Amino acid sequence: PNFVKARDTSQENACINNLRQIDGAKNEWALEKGKKNGDVPSKEDLLPYLSKWPVCPAGGTYIIGAVGVNPTCSIPGHELP
Repeated sequence: PNFVKARDTSQENACINNLRQIDGAKNEWALEKGKKNGDVPSKEDLLPYLSKWPVCPAGGTYIIGAVGVNPTCSIPGHELP
């Protein structure tokens, strides 16, 4: 039981760090391209700002979302504070 909880916590923390990376890339993209809140980048738009596309260790999928909105993961609880 303790191992499962530790694994879940580790996966959640890794996912949150991935969401931070995506959010940072999205903000850099918006600054460089002169985009405003509400503009939505594609995965291909953000790849130049990331060394590789992050993957949720729990198997979730990421939704980039619009500028000014936090990216999200499909796994409940995996979200930016």
